[in-house]
Amino acid sequence: MNKSRIVILGVAVVAAVGAGYMAKNLASRPADNVIVETGPQEPQVELKEVLVVGQDVPMGSTLGSAVRWQAWPADTINETYITRDSHPDAVEDLKNSVARLTLYSGEPLRHAKLIGEGQSFMSAILPPGKRAVATQIAADTSAGGFILPNDYVDVIMTRRSENAATPDGFVTETILRNIRVLAIDQTIQEDEDGRRVKVGETATLELTPEQAEVITVAQQMADRLTLALRSLADANEQPDNDGLYLVTGTGRGNSVRLIRSGEVSEVGTRK
Repeated sequence: MNKSRIVILGVAVVAAVGAGYMAKNLASRPADNVIVETGPQEPQVELKEVLVVGQDVPMGSTLGSAVRWQAWPADTINETYITRDSHPDAVEDLKNSVARLTLYSGEPLRHAKLIGEGQSFMSAILPPGKRAVATQIAADTSAGGFILPNDYVDVIMTRRSENAATPDGFVTETILRNIRVLAIDQTIQEDEDGRRVKVGETATLELTPEQAEVITVAQQMADRLTLALRSLADANEQPDNDGLYLVTGTGRGNSVRLIRSGEVSEVGTRK
């Protein structure tokens, strides 16, 4: 073997030994500590438990088990919310309360939307100065059973004509306009085609004292009272008392009407 090959083999052996030594040192060298810089720590959100509605509760229904506690960001809690800190026994204490308005799932509960146990629902939802008057209506002609609480209606009276020339005729007139319906009884009946429909025969209306007198007189005079459903867009219109003459005797003949034992008669004319 010539000398050049021996030299090359020697260099290769030395290089291999050196590479192995370096690899051993790198493997045994402790890793450098790595410091990861992060931004400032965000403060934790403070939570408090708020009483919320767990399922929809219709107006006039009791709460029962429809409420539950739910964590809520403390800085977004309204003072009207019911919290566990202020009322820890609220779930048990309020289970017999009645919903003054329709409550929807997920909304925080407020005392203002509830009627306490033992309180009258109707008197609680009645605005100050208003009266709740129940009246018989024509079930077959009152918007086909589609009139519901909080709808607005006109009250139409149909009665026999007082004109001697048409003794068998009828007069139809709107005596009250834009009146809010507080409640309406609805029963399920079958129509001529066998379909099951909801109809109401008694409506409870929100009236002023003067309107209450009008509807009371109209019930004595009318052969039929009908409710005409109004558009929701008209709900802001001021109610009209077209039938006020039934009580005051002014207008439409200026006659004074006397109701005795259910019979209506004219006893004179106002001057």
